[in-house]
Amino acid sequence: TGLIDALGEWVLRTACAELRTLGLQEAPLPRMSVNVSARQFKQRDFADIVRQVVAETGVAMTSLEFEITESLLLDATAAIEGMLGTLSAAGARIALDDFGTGYSSLAYLKRYPVDVVKIDRTFIKDLPFDKSSAAITGAIISMAHALDKRVVAEGVETAAQAALLTELGCDEFQGYYLAKPLSAAELAAFLMRSQAPRDRSGAAPAAVPRIARTVGAAHGE
Repeated sequence: TGLIDALGEWVLRTACAELRTLGLQEAPLPRMSVNVSARQFKQRDFADIVRQVVAETGVAMTSLEFEITESLLLDATAAIEGMLGTLSAAGARIALDDFGTGYSSLAYLKRYPVDVVKIDRTFIKDLPFDKSSAAITGAIISMAHALDKRVVAEGVETAAQAALLTELGCDEFQGYYLAKPLSAAELAAFLMRSQAPRDRSGAAPAAVPRIARTVGAAHGE
């Protein structure tokens, strides 16, 4: 119906507004991750919409991460490739969502400015007991790191999963192990609790565990 265009813009604007509010509350959230549908990404003026929203809400482009699916890259046109390059050059990060479940190709990671690879929860849910899942997860992490990409594991729900992923070198976690879905107010409180106080030497607070605050208009998240 095309309604995803208007809905996607609303999601982006809402996400940026929440990020701005968190910043004013001094809640430590380094970036906001936003799902973008393939249709929405194919809009010729999508980059202009992003710039307008960023300017209106007062957030930094570098604080945004756009999550796209592999299907978008399957038949990527020059326009889509250019859009990825434009957003990346402006400082936004590009994350490849649900990696490993669709048309996974190393060519995507080589050709396009992808910063983050998100391993689908299909490979995470049986860790640490399923050797095949562990092998595939480890291979994806090693491959992504060799290409200078960061890796996020989706659907992490247990300490055992987190421990194995840490051992395998995974950079970030997303899932119920950290927190269940939170409202904006609950997220602010969670982040403030997570922020460690400075020590007597004046050292900066310890790094806050990665919370994927993903507002999903693209595929039902």
